[in-house]
Amino acid sequence: MKKHRSLRSAASEETVHFEMPSDHQRIFRGSVFAKYISAFVLIIFASFLILSFIITGAIQRYFRVSKSSYVSAAAAETALYLEENLKHLNFSDLEAYLEEEMTAASAVLSVMCKAADEDVMLLLTDATGKVVLYADRDAVARAENVSIPEGMIRDVVNGLEISHIGNIGDLSGEKQLVKTAVVKGADGKLCGAVFVCAGSGISEPILSAILHALILAGVAVLLAAFCVVYFITERIIGPLRAMSRAAHRFASGDFDVSVPVKGQDEVAELAIAFNQMAESLKNLEKMRSTFMANVSHDLRTPMMTISGFIDNILSGAIPKEKEAHYLEIVLGEVKRLSRLVSLILDISRIQAGDRKFVMEPFDICETARLILISFENRIDEKRLEVSFDADSDNMIVYADRDAIHQILYNICDNAIKFSKAGGRLDVSIRVQREKKKVQVTVYNEGQGIPAEDIPYVFDQFYKADKSRGLDKSGVGLGMFISKAIVDAHRESIFVHSEYGKNCEFGFTLSMKPPHEDKKHTLKTENTEF
Repeated sequence: MKKHRSLRSAASEETVHFEMPSDHQRIFRGSVFAKYISAFVLIIFASFLILSFIITGAIQRYFRVSKSSYVSAAAAETALYLEENLKHLNFSDLEAYLEEEMTAASAVLSVMCKAADEDVMLLLTDATGKVVLYADRDAVARAENVSIPEGMIRDVVNGLEISHIGNIGDLSGEKQLVKTAVVKGADGKLCGAVFVCAGSGISEPILSAILHALILAGVAVLLAAFCVVYFITERIIGPLRAMSRAAHRFASGDFDVSVPVKGQDEVAELAIAFNQMAESLKNLEKMRSTFMANVSHDLRTPMMTISGFIDNILSGAIPKEKEAHYLEIVLGEVKRLSRLVSLILDISRIQAGDRKFVMEPFDICETARLILISFENRIDEKRLEVSFDADSDNMIVYADRDAIHQILYNICDNAIKFSKAGGRLDVSIRVQREKKKVQVTVYNEGQGIPAEDIPYVFDQFYKADKSRGLDKSGVGLGMFISKAIVDAHRESIFVHSEYGKNCEFGFTLSMKPPHEDKKHTLKTENTEF
C-alpha cells in the first residue's frame, strides 16, 4: 500500500524544511533574471567597445589622409615661395638668402607652421643636406651643425617617398609622416630642399574629445538599454516566477493554484501546459483518494465476512450441518481478495515494465464466443438480447492470447454490468483490410458514460459508477490495464458513448505476424504513471 500513498502526504514529507527565497534574493543568487540582464549589459558594453575601436580607427585613417594632403601642400607651397623669392632677389644660395631675408622668411614659415597641426615641423636644408632653418608652431630659428641622413637629398631629387628622417640632433624626435619638395635657385640649379614632418595620428585634444563623446554616448545608450531590457526581461521572467511559486505550492499538496496566461507567445504556451499539468495532478490525486477508499472497502468487507464466519464456526454458533455452506461463502470471499491482490500486482508489473507478452496466432472469434458463453447466466438474468457478428467464422490475429482474453473479458463484463434489463449486447469483429487489422467492438444499451468522463476512462482508479450502485466490486483498474496491454501490442483502444443510452468499447489487433518467427515476446516499457 505504500506505493499508492497520496501525493499530498509524500510532498509534505519532502518539503518540511523548504524555504522559498524572495524575488529580491533570487536576483542576487544567479537567477535567470540576473543572468539575462547581465548578458544584455555585457553584449551592449562589448558592442560599444568594438564600435569605439572601429570609429577611432576610421577617424585616425581620415586624419592621416587629410594630414598627408596638407603636409604635401605645405612642402610644395614653401618650396614655391622660396623659389619665387630666390629668383626675384637673384640668389642661388639658400643659406645666403636666409641671411639677408631671415625676418621675412621666418614670418612666412611661422605662419605656415601655426596653421598646421601642433606636431608639424619644417626643415630647410641646402644642397648637401645641412639644415639651415628650423621652424615649428613655437619658433623659427637657424640650426647649427645639424644635417639630415646622408643620401636623403638624392632621394628627394629622384622623387622617392621619405618615410621618416630619424632623430635630427636636438631638433625633433622621429616623425611618421614626411613630405618633401626641392628648392631651385635663380640659376635653376638645386640649392636646397624642404622637409615638412608631422605625426601620423590624431592630435591629443581631438582624440580626447572623440573619446569623451563616445563614452557619454555609450553610457546614455547603456542606461537606456538597461531600462528597456529590464522591463522586457521582467515581462518574460514574471510568468516563470509565477510558475515557480505554483510548483512549490504543488509540492505542498495544493493543486488548486493556476498560472495566469498573458499573450500568445512561447511563455504563454508554457503557462497553458503548466495549468493543464496542474489539472491532471489534481484529477490524479482525486482518483488516488477514490482508489484508496475503494481498495480499503474491498479489502475490509471480505475480511470482516471471513473473520465473522470463522469465529462463528469456531465458537459453535453455526450448526455443523451449515458449516459447509458458510465455508463456501468464505472461499468466495478469499477468491475475491485474491483477485483484488492479483489486480494490484498486475498494475505494479506493468508500471515496472516487467510484464511480457507472448505473440502467437489464434482465433479471436473463438475467444469471443467462449467469453460470451462464460457470461451466459448473467446474460439470462438481465434478459439481454445478444448479437455476435463477425466477417468470418474464424479470424486469425497475432497477439498474446491470455492478455487479449483479459481485455475482452473486462470489456464484456462491464458491458453486461452496466446494461439495462432487456437491452442489447452486440459483439462485432470486423476486418480492416487496408490496415491488415481486425477491430473488435462491444456495444451495450444502458447507463453509458458522461461526456466529461470519457477522457479519463482509461486512467488508473477511474470508476464511472462512483455511487457503487451497479459496480460493487470494481476498483477502477480494469480499463487501465486493458489500455496498457493494447499499447504494448502497439494497437489502439477507443470508447464511444451516449450518456443514458449506450456505450461502445473497441480495440484493434494485427492480422500479420510481427516478424518471421511464429512466437516472440513483447515487454511493457518502464513507465511512471
